[in-house]
Amino acid sequence: MAPTSPTSAPRLLLALSLSLLLTSAHQLTTPSPPAPSKATAAGISPELVSTLQEALGAIKDVASIVSSFPIVGGVLGGDDLRLSSAINDCLDLLDLSSDELSWSMSAASPTTAGAGAAGRVGTGDAHADVRAWLSGALGNQDTCKDGLDDTDSMLGSLVSTGLQAVTSLLGDGLGQIAAGEEAASSARTSGHRGRGLGQGAPRHPHWLGPRERRLLQMPVGPGGMPVDAVVAQDGSGNHTSVQAALDAAPSERDDGRYVIYVKRGVYRETVEVNKKKWNVMLVGDGMGATVISGRLNYVDGYSTFRTATVAVVGKGFIARDMTFENTAGPVKHQAVALRCDSDLSVFYRCAFEGHQDTLYAHSLRQFYRDCRVAGTVDFVFGNAAAVFQNCLLLARAPLPSQKNSVTAQGRFNASMNSGFAFQFCNVSAHDDLLRAQANQTDKAATTQTFLGRPWKAYSRVVFMQSYIGAVVRPEGWLAWDNNQSTLATLYYGEYMNTGPGAGVGGRVRWPGYHVTMSPAEASNFTVAQFIEGNMWLPTTGVRFTSGLLAS
Repeated sequence: MAPTSPTSAPRLLLALSLSLLLTSAHQLTTPSPPAPSKATAAGISPELVSTLQEALGAIKDVASIVSSFPIVGGVLGGDDLRLSSAINDCLDLLDLSSDELSWSMSAASPTTAGAGAAGRVGTGDAHADVRAWLSGALGNQDTCKDGLDDTDSMLGSLVSTGLQAVTSLLGDGLGQIAAGEEAASSARTSGHRGRGLGQGAPRHPHWLGPRERRLLQMPVGPGGMPVDAVVAQDGSGNHTSVQAALDAAPSERDDGRYVIYVKRGVYRETVEVNKKKWNVMLVGDGMGATVISGRLNYVDGYSTFRTATVAVVGKGFIARDMTFENTAGPVKHQAVALRCDSDLSVFYRCAFEGHQDTLYAHSLRQFYRDCRVAGTVDFVFGNAAAVFQNCLLLARAPLPSQKNSVTAQGRFNASMNSGFAFQFCNVSAHDDLLRAQANQTDKAATTQTFLGRPWKAYSRVVFMQSYIGAVVRPEGWLAWDNNQSTLATLYYGEYMNTGPGAGVGGRVRWPGYHVTMSPAEASNFTVAQFIEGNMWLPTTGVRFTSGLLAS
C-alpha cells in the first residue's frame, strides 16, 4: 500500500463520515407510509402515495448530504466552479422534485384533488398531471447525477446509493401511473377518436377570465395590454433590469397573470424565474428588439445546466416577442440561451440564439409557437414534453470537427411522458452556415446536419407536416455513439413532411425509427394528446392547432 499523503487522511475521514451520514439519514427521516384510504382521486392508488412519500424522504436525505459537502476551501472541494455549479444544480433540482412529489400526492388525495396544491398548478386531469410531474422529478435526479459525474469530486459516489433509491422509487411510481393513464385513455378514446386526453370542454383555472385569454394577442401601449411592471434601460420604467422586475413579482400568484413589459434594448444579465414566481408573463418589443443576452459556458467551468442566460422554473410562464441569446460562441461548447422547467409554459414569437445546446427544454409540459431557434450541436435538447408549431429551426456553422444535430432528447424511462414534437416547422440552414459552405473549397468537408441524435435510451422526437430543407442529410438521424441498444428503444418518426430533405429513401434503418407513421401514431404527438393542450392552452390566448391537418 502506498504511503498516505498529508491531505489524503482527512479526505478519507470526511468521506467515511459523509458515507455514514448518507447511510443513516434515510433510516431517520423517511416518513411512515400513510394509512390506506378507501378511495383516491382518478384511481390513483394508496400504494402510489406510499411510494411517493418514501421517495420524498429519500430526496430530503440526499439533499442533506449535498448541502453539507464542502466546496470552498474544504479538503474535498477546493474552489472548483464546476463542482459548485453541480452542487447548486442538485440542490435546485432536488427542491423542485420535492414540490413535484407534493403536487402529485395532493392530486392523489380524494379531499384535495382539484382544490388544493395540485388544483392550483395542474390541468385538473390527475393522471396526466401526476405523470408529467413524476417524469420531471425522475429526470431531475438524472441531471443531478450527470452533473456530479462530470466533476472530479467523490460527492457523486457518496450520494449514488441515495440517488439510485430515489430513481427506483420514482420509476416504480411512474410505471404505476403510466399504466393507469394509458388504460383510462384507451377507455375514453374507444368511442371518440381524435380527442385523446381531456375529454369535454377545456377546464380553465377559476381565476382565468377573458382578460388573461386575450393577453397574448393584445398590443403593448395605451389602450392595449395592461402591464404590472415596466423594464427600461433608460430609467423610464419601474426597473432597469429584468431580474429586478422578477424579484418584485408576487410569489405563487394564482389570481391572474403578472405581466412585465421589457422595452427594446439588449439586457446583458443572467435571469432566473424561480419556482415561486407563478404565472409570470414577459412581453418585449419583438424578436431582435428586446434581447436578454449572456455568455456563461461549459469551457469556462460552469455545468451545462448553469450556463443558461435565462432559467425559467415557476409554473405557467409565458414569453412573447423576446430574444434569448448566449453569445459564448462555438469554441465554448455548451452554452444555453434558455432553460425551461416551467410546467404549462408558452413561448410565442420568441427567438433563441446560440450554438451548442441553445434551448434546454429540461422538463414538464411546454409549447412553442412562431419561434426561431438557431444553433449547431443539439440545439434543442432536454427531457420536456414539448410541442413546437410553426417554428423556424436554423442550423448554424459549427466547429470544423462537429456535426449539427437539431435535437438531443433525453428520455431515459419508457413510462416518461416526455419527447419533442415538431409540427408545421421549417428546418433550414442559417445564413452563417450558407456563407461557410459557399467559401469551402473542399466540398467533402461540408457540414453535416441531422434531425436528431438519441441522448438517452428512450429518446423520442417526431417531425410532422413540416418542411425539411436540403441542409438535412439523407440519413436524417445520427447515432449518439457505438451503443446500438438505444437504436431499438428510441422513438423517432416522420409524418407527411415536405422539402428537399424530407425524402425517406435514404433514412436510417434503426428498429426504433418509424419511417411511415400512420395518422393514428402521429396523433399521439399533437397538442391535444401529447401535452393535454386543449385543457390549458386556451387560457393563454396563444394560437395553436390541436390535431393533425387533413391531408
